Formats: sequence, C-alpha cells, structure tokens
Amino acid sequence: MLNLSILLEDSARHHPDRAALVLGDQRLSYAQVDAAANQVANLLVERGIQPGDKVALSCPNLPYFPIVYYGILKAGAVVVPLNVLLKGREIAYHLNDSDAKAYFCFQGTAELPMATEGHAGFAQADGCEHFFVVTADPAAPSPIEGAETMVLRGRSSVFEAVLRQETDPAVILYTSGTTGQAKGAELAHSNLLLNALTCNRLFRSVPGVDTHLVVLPLFHSFGSTVNLNAGFATASTLVLLPRFEAAAAVQLLQSESVTFFAGVPTMYWGLLNALSDGVDVQRIARTMRVAVSGGSSLPVEIIKQVKERFGVEILEGYGLSETSPVATFSDPNSEPRPGSIGVPIWGVEVKLIDEQWNTVPGVDEIGEIAIRGHNIMRGYYNRPEATAEVLRDGWFRTGDLGRRDKDGFYYIVDRAKDMIIRGGFNVYPREIEEVLMTHPAVSLAAVIGVPDPRHGEEIKAFVIRTAGDTTTEEELVAWSRDQMAAYKYPRIVAFAETLPMTATGKLLKRALS
Repeated sequence: MLNLSILLEDSARHHPDRAALVLGDQRLSYAQVDAAANQVANLLVERGIQPGDKVALSCPNLPYFPIVYYGILKAGAVVVPLNVLLKGREIAYHLNDSDAKAYFCFQGTAELPMATEGHAGFAQADGCEHFFVVTADPAAPSPIEGAETMVLRGRSSVFEAVLRQETDPAVILYTSGTTGQAKGAELAHSNLLLNALTCNRLFRSVPGVDTHLVVLPLFHSFGSTVNLNAGFATASTLVLLPRFEAAAAVQLLQSESVTFFAGVPTMYWGLLNALSDGVDVQRIARTMRVAVSGGSSLPVEIIKQVKERFGVEILEGYGLSETSPVATFSDPNSEPRPGSIGVPIWGVEVKLIDEQWNTVPGVDEIGEIAIRGHNIMRGYYNRPEATAEVLRDGWFRTGDLGRRDKDGFYYIVDRAKDMIIRGGFNVYPREIEEVLMTHPAVSLAAVIGVPDPRHGEEIKAFVIRTAGDTTTEEELVAWSRDQMAAYKYPRIVAFAETLPMTATGKLLKRALS
C-alpha cells in the first residue's frame, strides 16, 4: 500500500519549519503546505470524491499547485494536471477523456483568463460534477458567476491519506499532442515515487539542504518529478517562478542562493543572454550545485557557455511523460559527455530497435529508443489500441531515434517523425542545428524539412541571429556548405526574432513552415 503524498508528509514530519515554497515575499513551511493539502483532501471527500476518481488541475507555478496536487492524492484520487494555456474546447476534451469528476482551476489574469476558459470547458463536460475556482486572494469572491471558489478556511487541517496499491494510478499526464491527439499516460504511485527517489540519488541530494528555482511548469512531467516530487522528497525549498522570464530567473538565482536548476535548452539559452553587467555571476556560481537539462537535446555550444559562465557542468537526462519521466541520465561516476543523454537510471533498461521491434545491436548504429523498468506507464487511459502500439513485453517504444557508443552512453539523433529524407538520404535536424550553433552569428536554430519537387524534401533553417549581427542568408548557406555534406546543409535560411515554443519551452517545429 502506498500514496505518493508521503513525499510531502514525511518532509513535514521531519522538517516542519523549513520553507517549502517561496513566491516573492510569501514563504510557506512544510507544515503549512501539508495542512493546506489536508484541507483540500477534506473538501474532496466532503463532495463525494472516491478513491480512484479523477480530479483535474489547471494552475501555474504558484503555491496552490502543490497544495491541490498533494491534496488530491491524499484523498486517494488521481491528479490530472492540465496545460494552463488550454482553451475551453481543449479543456473539455481533457475533462471528458479522463472522466474527471472535479476540476480545480486558477482564476488566471486578464492576459490569460484561465477560469473563464476552464469554466467554459467544464460546462461541456457532463461527467465533471464539481468546478472550483482557485482565487489569488483566498477570501475573494468568484470571478465567474455561479462558480464556487476553493474555500479551505474552516476545514480540518488533519487528514489520514488514503492508501492505494502501488500499481494504482496516481497521475494522468497528457502528452503534448504535437504529433497527434493528446493521450493520457497513466502513471502509478510507484512509478512516480521511484523516479523521484532515483533522481535524488543521481543528484546526490541531502535532506533539508537544496533550494530549487522552479521555472519548469509543474503541470509537465519534467517539473513535477524533478522539482516537485524529488524536491519535496528531500525537504528542498522550491522558489517558484510562474512564468519563465530569463532576467527574473537570473535575479532569483542570485538573491535566493539557488543550488539546483532544471530547465530545457531554450531556458539555458535565455539565461546566458540575460547576464547583464548588474548580475553577480560569481555569486550564482558559488551556490549552484546542480544544473539539469531535459525535454529536448541540448546543443553542445550551450553546454560550453554555461560551464564558462556559471562554472557548473550541465547534467543531461532523457525521458517522456510515459516514463515518469526520467529514463537515462548523466553517469555521476563518469566525466560528462557533451551531447550524451547518459546511461539508463537505476532499475531501467534501454535498447535500440527497428520498426519491427528487433534489437539494433551495433555500436553507433541508429535505432528507435525503447525503455523497460519501474518507470513505464500503466498505459494510455482508455486507449488499449494506442497502448498496444507502444508497449510490448514491458518495453515502451519512444519514437525517438538514438545511438549508443562503445561505453554504453546514449545519444539522441532526432525524433523519428522529425527526420528529413532528402533525395533518399536520411537527414537529422538535430545534427544540422548543432553545426549551425557553432557559427558566431547564430544564437538559436531550428531545422525542418519542407516539400521539394526534386528532392522530396529540402532543408530549411530558422535562425535567431546574435544581437547586432547582419549575416545574410547567402552567407550562412555558403558557410554551411563548407561545414556539411552536400545532402545535409540547409539551402533555405529564414531569420526570425523569436521561434514558436510549447508551454514547456520546447521548440514547436510543427508551427514552422
């Protein structure tokens, strides 16, 4: 019997007065967070929520997120975190698809009216019985006429967590849907608990010591495991940033003496570009203990720049929502290998396969990454056919292409669906992006394939230039021709001020054309 909320309860028992959450001037101790989560659990039980029922949550990186998240778990229910950028129609889809019985939604802002969209989605979800608006001011009235606010005052702050089977679902995480309709990956209590504890083993975390700067969305698998669950497991202090802004993040790294930072590559790129003259980089470097990257492949050039400026080696990991998410990570006992996603974590196996699930045995041969272990999801909720497509004999096929070197270290080549076939040759955008990033004019690059009548696909690069640079398309194409094989270099270069990204900071290549 198990409940993932033990991560909060244990830290509240042993470190009750330690700051658990920091947002501006607001600081909540572990005892306070645990008490508030108990009030949420009592609210849900009062409304008839039963163990195993699904409860959705839309909330940015605010103290409310962990309070409601662990409150849902304490009640024995299943958390369904939703992307805060979803519109009413999309929210309705997620509520209906997950069979959610209740829905907590933060009120939002004028620019992002979350409660308005959330209530619109709730109105289209016949099976969802309860809608709670989470207001910034707990005493404020509901901004939505007829909608109930989440009122915790007056409710008991004592609750005995409902124990579940280790293999019972704790969270349903919806895939981003960038390659199709979003599906809910069912993750068990044991999936998420073991992943969090294994992360802390890799990070060499000590209880009551670390301070995390939380810039990753907590509704996403990366942030919820590496920051929230792993952080709460070691009574770390979580400094919350509701929306990633590089300049604000740099100031918090400095003022809060942050020891642990996890982000996606574009966030590290943003930090490097936000180092103004007023930033005490040496102070940041003195306290920074661990820097972790995941979500997508990290350009080697960014690794080098972070090491030069912050004096810390970025540790790369790899995983997906379906793998809780961490599956591989830099080997803490070996020298970091730039560009590698590391080796399988404790209790997890990795291999490369072909389209027929046959193992690709050779060193440096390219195959699809497959994973087996304690971190693999139960399946896609209510989708047996989709589950059967990706799960076989305990192995999960990821859709990502990779290779393994002679020492057993893995490297991402590209998404199988992102691969470009130009004139019969396989071209991996990740490789092209790595080369482009070495040019002094290129600050960030994204490469895609576009239709071409002669070659089937042509290679197109979208580039953000470094500040003040005037390099032309012709000059960059000519340089690329000298750096890459004839079938690889981009014939088309488009300069941009920004590139489209998902809410989690990944480059959204399907929005490029």
